[in-house]
Parts: sequence; structure tokens; C-alpha cells
Amino acid sequence: MNLSTLLLQRASAGRPVRVGLIGAGKFGSMVLAQAQRIEGLHVVGIADLNVGRTRDALARVGWPEERYAAPTLGDAVRTGRTCVLDDAGALSACDEIECIIEATGHPIAGIRHGLQAIEAGKHVVMVNVEADVLCGPLLAERARQKGVVYSMAYGDQPAIICELVDWARSCGFELTSAGKGMNFEPRYRYSTPDTVWGFFGWSEEEVRKGDFNPKMYNSFTDGTKAAIEMAAVANGTGLDCPEDGLAFPPTGLHDLARVFRPVSDGGRLPRSGLVDIAASQEPDGREVFNNIRYGVFVTFKATSEYTRACFRQYGLLTDPSGWYGSMWRPFHMIGLETSVSVLSAVLRHEPTGCSKEFRGDAVATAKRDLKPGEMLDGEGGYAVWANAIPAEKSLRLGALPIGLAHNVRLKRPVAKDEVVRFDDVELETDLDVVALRRQMEDAVRQTPSQAA
Repeated sequence: MNLSTLLLQRASAGRPVRVGLIGAGKFGSMVLAQAQRIEGLHVVGIADLNVGRTRDALARVGWPEERYAAPTLGDAVRTGRTCVLDDAGALSACDEIECIIEATGHPIAGIRHGLQAIEAGKHVVMVNVEADVLCGPLLAERARQKGVVYSMAYGDQPAIICELVDWARSCGFELTSAGKGMNFEPRYRYSTPDTVWGFFGWSEEEVRKGDFNPKMYNSFTDGTKAAIEMAAVANGTGLDCPEDGLAFPPTGLHDLARVFRPVSDGGRLPRSGLVDIAASQEPDGREVFNNIRYGVFVTFKATSEYTRACFRQYGLLTDPSGWYGSMWRPFHMIGLETSVSVLSAVLRHEPTGCSKEFRGDAVATAKRDLKPGEMLDGEGGYAVWANAIPAEKSLRLGALPIGLAHNVRLKRPVAKDEVVRFDDVELETDLDVVALRRQMEDAVRQTPSQAA
């Protein structure tokens, strides 16, 4: 690990790594909290439609006002300060900026921003997993053609899971599964923005004092975010989503290797090679002992009796047979760690996780019986939750990806817990992104082995 050394070399030569940030919400605020303290990393500009929110975020994370007083991006480059603006396109048009961090959380905007940055020859760190799971493999291919890096955001769970998967494979282990921990009970599936704070256990006063978006946090609660992230991991690692979606088996650290192994060997997985979630709650609400709520994990199998013996000799937590082991990271620090992706892209030309193929999909699923004429309100809303299924199944069903389930009108009824299909809705806006998604789907249909 030598990113900090490489960065100091650049800084010593008077060539800071120059970055543009799109989105000053919670994730963007966390990026900014650390960026000001990293010598050689210069946030040239921050674009958000709400400039006042950006200034509030900078003040909240401790930036002195004079640090973000540059009137233009050119002035920011010359003085080492930061420009606050409402035009994301201006960041991609700034020649001196090398990397764009897309942190809006809006899938349609994220895809447009990503394409714009790639076309301008910028590396892209796609915090926006919603955009990545909708069209990530296509964006990654466009970036490859332009000679730039398209990367998942380190600190967010998909990138860290990809890192653990790479570790397991680089060590020569037989990879069994990968996933993350999460606070989940089956009843959470039907949570809405009106009920979400009760599930988090936060008071109204705590919510008022924080920079919390109820729809975003509800997408964590109802399992939508889990589906989006696990589909992204599938696309970045070659693992698969379960045929019927994520099972959320309750599991503590001591049981990861026991639970996340195939049913044929006593576990809960239909087979090896799947992603899933280790729930930190039992279905009845009891907290799982020694849970991994904020962490990520992989499970893997020894390839020989000798390796199995080494597992035992060095204290690896294994299943009762000793053949399956687990490795995990107990926490992820979200935007506080995302500079790792920026520096890896710029200084190593290497992504910290990247969607390579369309293998998993996060599809819109009805939270209740839906009627013709109703409007879908996307992730974390009142109408739909997302299920993570294999891309091949999604294509077979004609399923509507969750990223296109924003502000679209139903033209057919959809029963509770049924997948919403393209044919069930009227797609009248964002047709450029719809066309990109269709292009990615058509490419997979022409090479079906990629989604098998």
C-alpha cells in the first residue's frame, strides 16, 4: 500500500490530485470531512443543485469559509481553494480536474454525469450505486474505451466486498460467497418514509439535527439498498444473486462459514458462488449475537487437507468441518475512505471495484397491491422495494430495474411482492437513460453466457 507515498510525491512536485465532487449530501459531506486534511488532494469544485446545502455541508464538516470562496473553477485551480457551484457539467469541462466523484444518489443524474465525465477524459468514482447497478457495465466499457478509470467508491460496502473477493482469489482459496451485514427483519420490507425512523430507533430530535434523507434511509431499511449493492457486487466479481433474491439469513461472525456454505454441506446457500446478506436481527426482532451489521465478509473453502490444517493451526474461524473459513471487515467508513478510490484511479490507474458484466439486477417489486394510474416513487418510497436476482432472470421477466422506477405511472395492476415489468409502466421521460439500459440488455442477450 503506497498511495500516500505516491500522493506526497505529486504534492512535492506541485502537482496535486485535482478532484470535482458532484453531490453535497451525507456521502459528499463525509468525503469533504477528510479531503481537507489530505495533503496533495485538492477539491477544485463541488457541484450541487442546492448551493446553500453545499455551503452548509462545508461548514458542518469544519471547512473555513475562506477555503471555499473561489468565485470560479479557474480561480480555485490557481489559489488552491474550492469553488461551489450548481453546474455539474462545469466540473467535467475543467481541464485541470482529473477525477469526478459522483455522489448524488440519483440514478438518472448519475449516469448522465458519469458519461459526461468519461467523455471529457476524467476518471469517475461512482458513489452512486443506484446508477452503477442500472448501467454500470456499460459505463465501465465506455471508460475503458476512453482510457480512463470507472470505479466503485472505497468505503462503501460493494468496493470493500470486491476487495475481499480479490483477496480470497489472490490467495488461491475456493470462493464460496460474499456479502455484508445489515439490520433487517422481514417486516422491514414494507417500511415507508413515514415509519423508517422508528426502525432505526432515532428520535425526532436526532433526525432534525442531522442531514438525513428519509427516502435514502428507508431504502436501507426495506432491503432495497442491499439488493442494489449485492447486484453491483455480482457485476463486479462474477458471483451471482440467488435465483429468488436475497435470503438475509441471521448470522453472527462465529457462524459466517457455517451459514454461508452450500446446503449440500450443511449451510444455507443453494450453491457456492452467491452473494447474500448476514442479517443482524432474528425474524422476531432479537439481536444476533456477535453480528456484523456494519461490516462485509467472504467465505471460502480450503483446497487441500494441508490448507485445511493451516486454517486450524492459525485460528481461522471455520465451520465444524474445518473446510470452510471466513474473513471479514467489521466496519466500513463510507465517504471517509473514498479518497482511496480517487488516488487509486489517478495514481495507479486502477479501480477499487468495477462492474465488469451485467450479471445481477435490482428489480422493482410491489410493496402493496398497486393499481393502474398510480405513480412509482423509486428507492425507499411508498410503492416498491428492490429484489436482487440474476440478470438472466430479470431479462426473461422483462423486469423494471429499480433505477427506472422513479416518477413513472403504472398502466397495469401489480400484486404485492410481484415484480414490476417494463410492460406495466409508461416510460415517457429520461428516455436517453432508458435507451442506454436497453443497449446494455441487448448486448447481454447477444452473449447470454455472460448472464448464465
